[in-house]
Amino acid sequence: MIYIAAHKKFNDPHLDGYMPLQVGAEGKDDLGYLKDNSGDNISLRNPNYCELTGLYWIWKNTEDEYKGLVHYRRYFGRSNLSSRISDVWSCQALTDQLRDHDIVLPCQTVFLQNAREQLLGCCSAETFDRLRQVISDKYPDYLTDFDSFFAQNKCSLFNMMYCRRELFDAYCSWLFDILFELEKHVSLDDVNDYDKRLYGFLSERLINIWSVHNGLIPFYSPVIQTEMSNLEKIRLMRRNLTNNIRYHIRESGSGK
Repeated sequence: MIYIAAHKKFNDPHLDGYMPLQVGAEGKDDLGYLKDNSGDNISLRNPNYCELTGLYWIWKNTEDEYKGLVHYRRYFGRSNLSSRISDVWSCQALTDQLRDHDIVLPCQTVFLQNAREQLLGCCSAETFDRLRQVISDKYPDYLTDFDSFFAQNKCSLFNMMYCRRELFDAYCSWLFDILFELEKHVSLDDVNDYDKRLYGFLSERLINIWSVHNGLIPFYSPVIQTEMSNLEKIRLMRRNLTNNIRYHIRESGSGK
């Protein structure tokens, strides 16, 4: 099953194998979807965890053979330039990709700077260092991959994924163990509402590290963004290209 994270009413594509899931549902009006505040849940953490409250709910409360998470405005599909629901990959098509791949992730975004510098736009250096320390303490064998990831400039974003249940659950166990520990050492009292979404931002990076460390073969799927115009999509693709060129020119000039 692929769950569609949503915090408001949206145009449900009604695709086989897809199910809307209201995230941050605790204390909110019922949208008529599955809700992430039943069973074992962290729904109240949604302002800081974003769609991860849905990810946690899927992990703890479902036993699907294959599990996935997309967004009400972002889906795995045939083209980054499409907004058509007809171009969204069917659940079966994504499952077929797992014959030759271990996990489906969004196409990588290319940053102008390395991944650490890019993240520091919404995360303090102190928090970043604390994250690295938590990983060093709890999962020291991941540290080399952590440093390698943050030294380069590509990242699969959006907290979207699709894979077998065993991998999905293993990732969630690792991810939330790290984030819950980090939460003990970080205060978000004095940051704006956008930066309060810290744990959602961090997990977007961490899934890349987890995937590489575990030797997974990803299928990097285009992402259909239903609320983005074609012009915005073209600009995004062009920015990815120019960012990569400018990044490597800058790195070459720095003598690295």
